[in-house]
Amino acid sequence: MSIKTAYLVVKCLENQGVEIIFGIPGAKIDTVFDALVDSKIRLIVCRHEQNAAFMAAAYGRRTGKPGVVLVTSGPGAANLTTGLLTATTEGDPVIAIAGNVPLSMKFKETHQNTDNARLLAPVTKSSIEVTTPETVPEAFANAFRIATAARSGACFISLPQDVLMMESNAKPSRAVANICYGHATLVNIDKASEALSRASSPMLLLGEEATLPENVSAIQHLVRKHRIPVVCTYQGAGVIPKDLMNCFYGRVGLFKNQPGDRLIAKSDLIITIGFNLVEYDPEVWNANEDKNIIHIDSIAANIHNQYQPSLELLGNIHDNINLVTEKTSTVNHVSYPELQNELNVVINSGKNKIGKGNTIHPLRFIHELNKVIDQDTVICCDIGSVYMWLARYLISNYPHQILFSNGQQTLGVALPWALATKLAVPKKKVISISGDGGFLFSAMELEASVREKIQFTHFIWTDGGYNMVKEQQIMKYNRTSGVNFGAINIPKFAESFGAKGYVIRDPNDIVTTLVKAQAVQSPTLIDVAIDYSDNSMMFLDAHDPDFG
Repeated sequence: MSIKTAYLVVKCLENQGVEIIFGIPGAKIDTVFDALVDSKIRLIVCRHEQNAAFMAAAYGRRTGKPGVVLVTSGPGAANLTTGLLTATTEGDPVIAIAGNVPLSMKFKETHQNTDNARLLAPVTKSSIEVTTPETVPEAFANAFRIATAARSGACFISLPQDVLMMESNAKPSRAVANICYGHATLVNIDKASEALSRASSPMLLLGEEATLPENVSAIQHLVRKHRIPVVCTYQGAGVIPKDLMNCFYGRVGLFKNQPGDRLIAKSDLIITIGFNLVEYDPEVWNANEDKNIIHIDSIAANIHNQYQPSLELLGNIHDNINLVTEKTSTVNHVSYPELQNELNVVINSGKNKIGKGNTIHPLRFIHELNKVIDQDTVICCDIGSVYMWLARYLISNYPHQILFSNGQQTLGVALPWALATKLAVPKKKVISISGDGGFLFSAMELEASVREKIQFTHFIWTDGGYNMVKEQQIMKYNRTSGVNFGAINIPKFAESFGAKGYVIRDPNDIVTTLVKAQAVQSPTLIDVAIDYSDNSMMFLDAHDPDFG
């Protein structure tokens, strides 16, 4: 029986297990929105396409299934660019769909006409335009496979208006099977085991793919058996559980001044697991090009002068780690308690930190936050100085408990991520945190959160400027340019959307205010005046003779 192509699109999405779509309607895609009325798929109408793409990416990261975003042509499709770029860079599976002008108008001047597929090709793994109804099932089946294939990312499908209105006899695509990878060659497994046994100071560097559930268990088994020192990237947060924290040396990224960086400097074998080079430039941590590296991942390494693995174990990460773990009988148990103590001293100092005036020191905020977060809490962190403080000093023992934008470092992700995360894991408490700069990049989605009755708490670290940029300008030029802006009244802003807002100026109020906010059956905003006077410690290199 023939059906309108727009209904075929929705049937394909249903068959792939899609439960939620984030989107904004328009004339070129309204046939699909109309078809969604008769579907069980939940539609979350957003206030900006970029934020809708952020939401789809966060949903994909938390569930492992592609998040779906649906928008109209022209500026609707163009506004997806930043969100899809972020998703593809950071390994988040997304299916993005946009309408387009009718095929008959494709090469004519008409409003909202653009070459959607070409426009979004640079920021996606796959970008196509469907020109006949019969190819819709294939297009969607392949998009879902490509989006979740290693390394995950965004796929884009453009749907011309007239194609969506055509009748089709094509059958909806069935749910695609998971892609399975085999293990590396046993010869290479043996070589990796031998290298690990010979190393005098081996270590693990965990990246974004290390946080996948099946990989987490294998990594924990490896560390538990052989007591190998571990550092992780910001996006690799949470892999090491509490009982293995004596093997953990913190997170590394951006600026080479952390205890984990000094561990890297001391190590003669670095085993990277699921590490995407965008997470931490090897030009920074291996500037001398002298590190022996074993690369464990689903895909081959992209070679840099500073990243040339002596060995690659490619394929199923979980299987390869387990094979190396079992093949290896002895490993040198090297520990550097002075490095772990350095990290812990900074974190523990938070309980006594006093901000200047009526402001709160970042470490004190983190100390207070740690009192109330547990394994059922998810933190969505924005970019800026807030990102630097939380990425280094908010410790987590649960994968995907803290979400960072570590590849593109995209401003404004926190609040949309919080909305989508609550939908992905509705039983968990969700907290998002941004600076006052990043907050207004996406604050309009507070309306969508109120309308959909999605509860989360969003902290705003306020200081009246783009602080991370400011700090680097002062370091480079001893002055600032274009980093200051005006204040907003956070409680009144929240109330104007039907939400609740609070102001904190005393660190002793953080826990009580958060508990109060989480009891409200709507999203809440909390204004925290922050003391950034110690920000220089985020950027300056450590004075250590081993810091190569």
